[in-house]
Amino acid sequence: MSSTEHTYRMLPLQALIGLSVIFFLLGFFHVGFFWPLLGTLPLVALGIYDLKQTHHSLLRNYPIIGHGRFFLESIGPPMHQYFVESNKSGAPFNRDERSMVYQRSKDVTSKKAFGTELNVYQSDYVWLNHSMAPKAKAKELPRITIGGPQCSQPYSASIFNISGMSFGALSSNAIMALNKGAKMGNFFHNTGEGSISRYHREYGGDLCWQFGSGYFGCRQKNGSFDPDLFAEQAKDEQVKMIEIKLSQGAKPGHGGILPAEKITPEIAEARKIPLGEDCISPPYHSAFSTPIELLEFIGRLRELSGGKPIGFKLCVGQPWEFLGVCKAMLETGIVPDFIVVDGGEGGTGAAPLEFSDHIGMPLREGVAFVHNSLLGIGMRDRVRIGASGKIAAAGRIGGVMALGADWANASRPFMFAIGCIQAQVCHSNMCPVGVTTQDLKLARALDVADKSQRVFNYHRNTLETLNEIVAALGLDHPTQMELRHICQRVGPTEIKTYDEIYPGLENGELLGEISRPIFKKYWALARSDSFQIP
Repeated sequence: MSSTEHTYRMLPLQALIGLSVIFFLLGFFHVGFFWPLLGTLPLVALGIYDLKQTHHSLLRNYPIIGHGRFFLESIGPPMHQYFVESNKSGAPFNRDERSMVYQRSKDVTSKKAFGTELNVYQSDYVWLNHSMAPKAKAKELPRITIGGPQCSQPYSASIFNISGMSFGALSSNAIMALNKGAKMGNFFHNTGEGSISRYHREYGGDLCWQFGSGYFGCRQKNGSFDPDLFAEQAKDEQVKMIEIKLSQGAKPGHGGILPAEKITPEIAEARKIPLGEDCISPPYHSAFSTPIELLEFIGRLRELSGGKPIGFKLCVGQPWEFLGVCKAMLETGIVPDFIVVDGGEGGTGAAPLEFSDHIGMPLREGVAFVHNSLLGIGMRDRVRIGASGKIAAAGRIGGVMALGADWANASRPFMFAIGCIQAQVCHSNMCPVGVTTQDLKLARALDVADKSQRVFNYHRNTLETLNEIVAALGLDHPTQMELRHICQRVGPTEIKTYDEIYPGLENGELLGEISRPIFKKYWALARSDSFQIP
């Protein structure tokens, strides 16, 4: 470093010291000169502190002015979001996707003029094949029944619902707005693994009660599963389905911890955990450790709940592990009522970057694999499949249903509907719009009456659009969508339909001669008595 550069980097501090000395001396002649010291002395103190501290090398070399770098870094993401990114370039959700949700939730038109901004000749461009004989749009919003032959209390569900987001991750007002909107629109609200809080009960919306490895809401003092507490909660009329969370797309195989200082009395009440202690969610379940034990646990839950639909949620990882569950279904005769497939592109409040970016099967491949696995063992008609993972638009709902899903869940889009601006500070407790915070001063900004109406609007308008798409394809219901209806450009001049990209199995094929080598390989590795391979 040259001596000139060395002088320049210290110049702001030197100038402030010089000005402070001058103002101090002039103050003896006129008291008014002391006032500027209120501005210069704190900056001098900051500069001296910068020189002495050891945490930031930049500030030691560039006292005072180095803080400009940290300031610019802090405002970089919002500046980029609002002034730099194009309508299609933003992530995780681009400007067009966010605007679509905002507009539908406000019940204003989400139509766009002047044509697509997408390059339709670019590889990976996807489109739907419409019919020359379209049908009239259905008047009713589409629904499906969840609950197989072993279920005595099947549930009629919307094909678009709120995915799991816990009270604790979301504010009380956010939970109430989501649940009230679900009640208004007759669709279900997944509790997330933080269990059922009093805010979930405030408006009586249908609940899918989710619990994970922490067994919140149904746990003993040592953290293990408590059947009595489970039965008490599960038999509540508001609980329509129960979901065991095995993993989630944003951080599969990763546990969690809620520090003691973040546990409020309300969170403790909902989760059945003590105050003053860290709350641990281990990465594994203690109630079962093999595919057979998982299904036996499902059978036990079905009995304890009085016959309500029981299922599990997972992000697909090792293919033979899920096929091991399929083998266990055949051996035990116990079949889950539903399976929710979460894609690796799914969201979370906080996760290590490596988990978010590179662990877990993406949604399309995950849904196709689970659908074909169940089809291969002849069980597809007994198990409903849900799909979640960056689903915001009607076309994406239709896409996952064509791949084999029966319904779709969404979390972040419903957060947009209640005011989320994608500030991406969910883990900081400083959500600027009161969605992902336990700070009551921030949460109060979220008006439940207004935002619940937006939740209702977004759900209705999205499914109305899906009905329009289905009619344009010449179909009567989204469940009629098939792989042949979707095309994808895989090269400059090559196009394939989804049934070519995601070839399937025949019904019962895994029980006989297997045509697809990859399924043949993994079926041979799968074990019903262990998640490990031989």
